[in-house]
Amino acid sequence: MSWTGGDTGLVISALAGIAIIVVLISSFKVHAFIAMIVGSIVVGLTSGLHAPDVVKQFQTGFGNTLGGVGVLVGLGTMLGRLLADSGGADRIVTTILAWAGERRLPWAMTLIAMILGIPLFFEIGVVLLMPVILLMTKRSGGSIVRVGIPALAGLSVMHGLVPPHPGPLIAVDALKADLGQTMALGLLIAIPTVIIAGPVFGAWIGARVHPEPPAELAAQFARDRSDALTHAPSFAVTVGTLLLPVVLMLGKALADLLLDKRAPARAAVDFIGDPLMALLLSVVVAMFSFGYLRGVSRKKVNELLGSSLAPIAGIVLIIGAGGGFKQMLIACGIGDVIGKAAAGSAISPLLLGWLIAVGIRVATGSATVATVTASGLMAPVAASVPGINLSLLALAIGSGSLFFSHVNDAGFWLVKEYFGMTVGETIKTWSAMETILSVVGMALVLLCSLVI
Repeated sequence: MSWTGGDTGLVISALAGIAIIVVLISSFKVHAFIAMIVGSIVVGLTSGLHAPDVVKQFQTGFGNTLGGVGVLVGLGTMLGRLLADSGGADRIVTTILAWAGERRLPWAMTLIAMILGIPLFFEIGVVLLMPVILLMTKRSGGSIVRVGIPALAGLSVMHGLVPPHPGPLIAVDALKADLGQTMALGLLIAIPTVIIAGPVFGAWIGARVHPEPPAELAAQFARDRSDALTHAPSFAVTVGTLLLPVVLMLGKALADLLLDKRAPARAAVDFIGDPLMALLLSVVVAMFSFGYLRGVSRKKVNELLGSSLAPIAGIVLIIGAGGGFKQMLIACGIGDVIGKAAAGSAISPLLLGWLIAVGIRVATGSATVATVTASGLMAPVAASVPGINLSLLALAIGSGSLFFSHVNDAGFWLVKEYFGMTVGETIKTWSAMETILSVVGMALVLLCSLVI
């Protein structure tokens, strides 16, 4: 089909909506939830939808997305809160550090961060690991960058590439990708990516940047952490509980490949391996392994579960608004136009998805906004261009969402203040590390696309 003037108008509408979202967030400091709603309405009205349909389409996309992703984010957050309060996170840290020793310290911090990064949001993981990073830096006598960059890389790569984190889940849901395959490929890509951006880059940049962490913060964290381990679950119980949802979801992916559709065993594995059921079962198990069996009362466990949801309210609403934005693109036919352009273009859809996510990430500073917007734009492309591996497309978008964190990203300032760095030092270390994660991750996605 040839390109028409109507197609051009729809593209302009989409670009106007994205521009409004970017300007509201970056220039006027409007909350991303409000910005996403306003951008969606602009797209709907300027593309010719009737006003009542604009509201209806947004509500439909909002509800569908939260029904799929919002529940999973809530369950994952509950699991992370139980892990942190039980002392399980401390158990993982002390066990792995005792095994590693001084020479392998950066590698140990990478492994710790990747394990803790399965259920924890990036910011929570940073707060949990900062006492360990500061203590290990003091003991080793080196730069905090050498120890800290591998830990940040481990947390960040899980946040961007591996379900059940919100970003990958958003992309999987929008693109209708296979969750088990996305998780398996995400882990496969994450390991070499984090090695390059973590221990390897950390050792190189750590020899060149030597910041001094705030003295008050170092004194606050230099406490004896043995009390946290007195009643903590064992290392095996902690890791087993954390990996349970991963095992269940990967089991479903294997069953879909190896078992007959009519086999009772496959139906059972598909049921418990569904993301919602896998995370629900893991939270129930954690209530016992991290709670009741350690003598924690039912009331206290319920308080922990309830209080864990408040901090993620904003994230969940942004995710829902992103679903509304995606639905608006579909309802207006903009997605079909983008799909037509992509089909007639020489650029790889994987690269296109990465570039869109990169642009929005750099402009807004939000990996979540980058993921939901890029996924919404690429969903029709995935449906119209044959031969795209949807899991790899989700991972390409996830890689793009990590690109070059800078001054408009809250994570940038969190790392800067904790590490006691200047803005320039933060760009040389943290921003460069994020960019390496993004570029190497995308290169491996393209490499996988040649094989799969």
